[in-house]
Amino acid sequence: YGMSPIFRAWMGGILAHSRELSLAFAPYVNSYKRYQPDSWAPTAVVWSPDNRTCGLRLVGHGAGMRVESRIPGADCNPYIAFAALIAAGLDGIDRGLDCGDPYVGNAYTADDVERIPWNIVEAIELFRSSDFARESMGEQVHFHLLHSAEEEWKAFNNVVTEWELRRNFERI
Repeated sequence: YGMSPIFRAWMGGILAHSRELSLAFAPYVNSYKRYQPDSWAPTAVVWSPDNRTCGLRLVGHGAGMRVESRIPGADCNPYIAFAALIAAGLDGIDRGLDCGDPYVGNAYTADDVERIPWNIVEAIELFRSSDFARESMGEQVHFHLLHSAEEEWKAFNNVVTEWELRRNFERI
């Protein structure tokens, strides 16, 4: 695909850290509802040229070739998402990671790939336990993002939704 070693390392870093940095890409409970198979939102942390079922998509040609991270949602803070992607990519370069071979096929149906967290609880745990997230984002930003997500989850759990009300009446 004409990717330089630095490009491959950059993408390798993003692949290596996307799961643990998912709070930077999907900060709200509702953010995770888009990660559904066949929704055109990615669920797999893999790359491929021009494949919209993958979290990372190689687009362009020659000097205009680039990687598109499809993982962040429209509801993310773009500055935080860019900072997370840059940190991950630079770590890949520093460590000489490689992105491996592209994924071929429909990544929604793959059973041997890493997945983007499917809910905020999983994302919180991955972010909390990530030394990379803490070191690359800084202690204060890490604390703030983690605290915000935990408060989001608490607030969500304090609301009885219309679905829950309707569902309860179905069972009575």
